[in-house]
Amino acid sequence: MLTVDYDRLDLSAGERLLDLGCGFGRHSYEALKRGAEVVACDLARPEVEQVRDLARLLVAEGEVGQSVTAAPVQGDAVGLPFDDDSFDRVIASEVLEHIGDDESAFAELARVLRPGGRLAVTIPAWLSETVCWKLSSDYHAPAVPGGHVRIYRLRDVRRKLASAGLQPGRWHRAHALHTPYWWLRCAVGPNREVSENRLVGAYHRVLEWDIVKQPRVTAAAERLLNPLLGKSLVVYADKPLHASGSERARRSEDMAHAA
Repeated sequence: MLTVDYDRLDLSAGERLLDLGCGFGRHSYEALKRGAEVVACDLARPEVEQVRDLARLLVAEGEVGQSVTAAPVQGDAVGLPFDDDSFDRVIASEVLEHIGDDESAFAELARVLRPGGRLAVTIPAWLSETVCWKLSSDYHAPAVPGGHVRIYRLRDVRRKLASAGLQPGRWHRAHALHTPYWWLRCAVGPNREVSENRLVGAYHRVLEWDIVKQPRVTAAAERLLNPLLGKSLVVYADKPLHASGSERARRSEDMAHAA
């Protein structure tokens, strides 16, 4: 289940992509299948190890070429272990809402993206997230260690991308069918097992069926509902050709000292 639209990301074979907050690798696998060189980065070691192992399996089964590489890296978004201007494309999917110092994370994303490169940031959309927070305090931090610490509006994301030296561009929402599911879970208790509530369990089975079968009817429903009910907001941004990572880092330090 992809959140980022790879056509809008404009990823080409042979390009180097950073999948920050890779989780168990859904965006990494798609990039590998498109022939990209992928660096899968996450704070949690089990996630990056699973991405490494499954990438090897994809090669063994012939789903991706022998020359395609997937490098697992354990790292922190506020201090990425990569050189300036290292990546042609960057994805940060459902990461920034977990980070207290998100402006440093935005600056790091800009630093490691090469001039002329493109980034895709995904975060929980405002409407979906606001209702979840109102329905249950157990859905987010501080009740959930490492959970969501803020709710973004589109203008917040665009402003922070611009402050990091990037040029925000197109955007869209995704996964509208998941929004009522999470509202339902928050209403009955987000930490309860899915099987404990019949409605939650039934909705969960529908979502699993949709992910596996990808029927046209649910795809059409999501396209219709995404502008309002999309669970995730996706914003794309470009790094100007004249900018470099080191210049961006110095500018961030100057702004911090001025403040």
